[in-house]
Amino acid sequence: MKRSQVAAEARLLLVGIPVLLWTLLPIYHMFLFAISPRDTATSGRLWPKEPTLQNFAIVLREQHFYLGHFWRQLGNSLLIAVTVGVLTLLVATAAAFAISRLKVRGGRAVMNLALFTYFIPAAFLAVPMYKTMSSYGLLNSQWSLILAMVTIASPYCIWVLKQASDKLPWELDEAARMDGATPLQLFRLVYLPLMVPSLVAVGTYALLLAWNEYLYAFLLLSRDTSTTLAVALGNFLAADDSPWELLMATGIIYALPPAAIYYAFRRYMVGGLTAGAVKS
Repeated sequence: MKRSQVAAEARLLLVGIPVLLWTLLPIYHMFLFAISPRDTATSGRLWPKEPTLQNFAIVLREQHFYLGHFWRQLGNSLLIAVTVGVLTLLVATAAAFAISRLKVRGGRAVMNLALFTYFIPAAFLAVPMYKTMSSYGLLNSQWSLILAMVTIASPYCIWVLKQASDKLPWELDEAARMDGATPLQLFRLVYLPLMVPSLVAVGTYALLLAWNEYLYAFLLLSRDTSTTLAVALGNFLAADDSPWELLMATGIIYALPPAAIYYAFRRYMVGGLTAGAVKS
């Protein structure tokens, strides 16, 4: 190995190791709180004298006032996230196919206008979204949060799939049309199989976006039995003496499903979300 390559790798390590430690530090403290007894959670020690898994047992058994609907709220989060992922995938896939392959008139303008909404902070759109859902009688319904998250996720997902679709050879479309394929057959037999990596990446992105959402879930869902676990975690902070050890234990449990999903589809995430970013 050349000296210049060694020096370059050494510089990368000098930058990468501190960044890695800084990234893992909050996760370590989160785990530290979760395995600490109630009285020693804020002792400042690097490792508790008597580590325990009792906090996780309390969470899983719903043995605290703020955890009375833990499993119900976890199920709500999963249901909403999966539904958002599926609906966003349906909307974005159909729109990207129509814009990129069928060349629908005005499709690019609509896509650009949709992307323009990202110039407006999501917090500013919360009140109009609340009023809209109220007008249609959807407040306190999980469909209000699902539709809001699909609205937020779809423009970016359409853009990603459109860029990836543009890279597909046009000869495939022409060959399929010569064989008598209809647009629906072209979509099902040619487009979808070739777009699988990008579809998985986009679906995972939308699912994780909905899973981690707090603001819209807090505004649109008010009943404890219909809200998500992300909002329930915020309730811990309302107490005068917050049970930090239970909050961190719940947070770790809540972080496991998206971590597993990301790990399962990690091969597709980078390649799928950057498909079409660089033209050959």
